Amino acid sequence: MANEHVINAIRELAEGLLANDPDNFLVDIRIKPTNNVKLFLDGDKGVPVDKLVSFNRKLYPLLEAAELFPNNDFSLEVSSPGLDEPLKLHRQYLKNIGRKVEVTLLDGSVKEGNLVAVTEETITIEELIGKKKEIKSTDLKLNEIKHTKVCIVF
Repeated sequence: MANEHVINAIRELAEGLLANDPDNFLVDIRIKPTNNVKLFLDGDKGVPVDKLVSFNRKLYPLLEAAELFPNNDFSLEVSSPGLDEPLKLHRQYLKNIGRKVEVTLLDGSVKEGNLVAVTEETITIEELIGKKKEIKSTDLKLNEIKHTKVCIVF
């Protein structure tokens, strides 16, 4: 698929820019049919807006030079993934230890609790169970998770 080739080319350019910036990492790249390129960066301690702007300014001319789009007709948005975006990378899980998450499993069941541990294969959440709100520790295999979202707690 042509779009996959373009995404891989953009990924290479973006990761090249991030090579000297170990605190930040690429999460996702999406391209809309209007050639709007949306690139999501995250960081172990978050990503400040000025860093996103700077990254956009560095990546844009590289995309122009690569001529990945006819007549260089594209737009570029660089942002951090919002709370409405699911966690995709192991590194994102690590940075969210201690936060409340909602995990949807491949079988459709949903678990909610505090993320307390992350390994290469599993995450551990502490759920509040029953009327007495007893804490139950639950291990979930990453390959059985459809998606995980961070919950907003007020």
